[in-house]
Amino acid sequence: MTIKLLAKDDRPREKFLQKGKSSLSDSELLAIIMGSGSREESALELARKILSSVNNSWHQLSLLSSKELMKFKGIGEVKALSIIAALEIGKRRAVQEIPEKPVISNSKDVYFILKNQLSDLRTEEFWAMFLNQSNKVIHVSQLTQGGISQSVVDVRVLFKTALDHFSTGIIIAHNHPSGSLKPSKEDMGITQKIKEAGKTLSIQLLDHVIVTHDTYFSFSDEGLL
Repeated sequence: MTIKLLAKDDRPREKFLQKGKSSLSDSELLAIIMGSGSREESALELARKILSSVNNSWHQLSLLSSKELMKFKGIGEVKALSIIAALEIGKRRAVQEIPEKPVISNSKDVYFILKNQLSDLRTEEFWAMFLNQSNKVIHVSQLTQGGISQSVVDVRVLFKTALDHFSTGIIIAHNHPSGSLKPSKEDMGITQKIKEAGKTLSIQLLDHVIVTHDTYFSFSDEGLL
């Protein structure tokens, strides 16, 4: 059955116009993004199948690559990229809702700011937050991709950025795609290296936070700094 044959109230686009965006189910939203289905399935049926394959989780859907999405009959490159782009827009919107210069008072604040950047990645990324004397975030930047064990964190670049922004404190963070919160030997090593380097420049390492999908680990909270 195609969407054209469905009762008018069951057509995602018509339902959107008549009842508003909040009335739509996840599968109806995805159907609108895709625009059409296949010869055998409507866009709505295909959307339900795709979401069902990821346990109806937008987070899990965001982990799928274009090649993985294209394994579903009716999903070509254009539709796959449309889905990925829509999810990326949602991710960026969440980041923009963060206050311009938030004040960091605890590790939970760090997690709130960085979780949208780090929690749903398949590979490790290393980020840094630069703070002023009032613990306001004045700059956030990505330093490496590929994990601490695969790509060397250049401590010189980290502290050059800190000096460029007149930062007095640094918080470093990276993600563990595996979901493990246990710091690795490399995690411990780079933490101590940055901490010692900061002493020379009077720039304090305030925390190192490991981010997973739904939680985090704080070196500061655990007394490891």
